[in-house]
Amino acid sequence: MVNKYSKITLAHGSGGKLTHELINQIFLPHFKNDVLSQLHDSAILQLNGETLAFTTDSYVVKPLFFPGGDIGKLAISGTVNDLSVVGAKPLCLSVGFIIEEGFDISMLERIVTSMKDTASIAGINIVTGDTKVVDSGSADGLFINTCGIGTIAYKTSLSISNIEPGDKIIINGTIGDHGLAVISERESLDFNPPIESDCAPLNEMIQKLINSGANIKFMRDPTRGGLATTLNEIVNMEKYGILVDEKNIPIKDDVRALCEILGYDPLYIANEGKVVIVASSSDTYKILDILRKDSFGKDAEIIGAIVNEPKGKVYLKTVIGGTRVLDMLVGDQLPRIC
Repeated sequence: MVNKYSKITLAHGSGGKLTHELINQIFLPHFKNDVLSQLHDSAILQLNGETLAFTTDSYVVKPLFFPGGDIGKLAISGTVNDLSVVGAKPLCLSVGFIIEEGFDISMLERIVTSMKDTASIAGINIVTGDTKVVDSGSADGLFINTCGIGTIAYKTSLSISNIEPGDKIIINGTIGDHGLAVISERESLDFNPPIESDCAPLNEMIQKLINSGANIKFMRDPTRGGLATTLNEIVNMEKYGILVDEKNIPIKDDVRALCEILGYDPLYIANEGKVVIVASSSDTYKILDILRKDSFGKDAEIIGAIVNEPKGKVYLKTVIGGTRVLDMLVGDQLPRIC
C-alpha cells in the first residue's frame, strides 16, 4: 500500500505494483473522471464529432545516450507509440525541456537533431514547446516532456472490454533490448557488438494493421515493467486469464545471456519499440504476416492466449513444461531507463 510509505521511492516509478498503487490511491481519487478512469495509454476524447487521442509522457533516462538511441529519440518514439496503440494516427507533438545549468549546448543540439529525425520518420511535426533551466545538480543534465495529439477513425475501437477467451496474444519482436542497452551503457559493460535499444516509432506499422481490417481487440506498448507487467494490466480484475508460452517469447541471445549474468528477468525489462496485440484467433496469421513484412515486426511471434482460467492471473508455461505465475513487478530492476 502507498500509505505504508512516507516518502516516494524509485520503485514508485517502475511501472509495477507501486506505480499502480500510487495512481489508484493518490492520483485517481483526486483527478477521477470518465476519461482518466479508462487508464489508456492515451486519453480518448470526443470533439465536434471527431475522436481524438491525447497523451503526455516525461523522459528521465540515464545516460542520455545509449546504443540505438538517446533521450530525444526515446521521447518522440514513446509518445508516438502511446498514441498509436490506442488506434490513433499521430498528428503533432509538443516538447518541454528542463535543462540543467552547465549542460553542453552541442549535446543539446545533438539530441534536438535526433528528435527532428525521429519525428520525420514518424511523419509528424513538433508544433509547440517550452524550455526551463534549473540550477546545476538539479536535473541530471536534461529531462524532456512530450505531449501528443492524434485522430482515431470512427471504425476503430480498441479496449480491454473487447477481449474474450480464445483470443491470441502477439508481440512484434524481441523483448528486453532497450533496458539492457541502457544498463550496459550506464555500467560501461562494453559488449561487442553492443546490445542496441529497440527504440522506434511504430505508427506506420500499427496503421497497416488497423487498415487491414484485422479483428484487433486491444494493444499496449510494454515499456516500464516490461512484458509481464503489461500482461498483468490486461487481466487485472477481468473474468479471464492469460497463458503465455516461454519458448515462443522472442529474446535475443545476448540479452538473455546478460540477464542471466546480472540476475534480471527479461520479462520485466522495459521495451521502447514493441507492441503487445490481443486479436481474434481467426486473424492471428494475417496480423503476423503484416508485422513480419515490416522492419519493426520481422521477429513477431504468437506468445500466448486469453484463457477462461485462472481469472485475473498471468501464467507462464516454462520451457521445461511447468507453469508459474507471472505477477506484476514489485520493485525496480532497472531504475531510470525511460
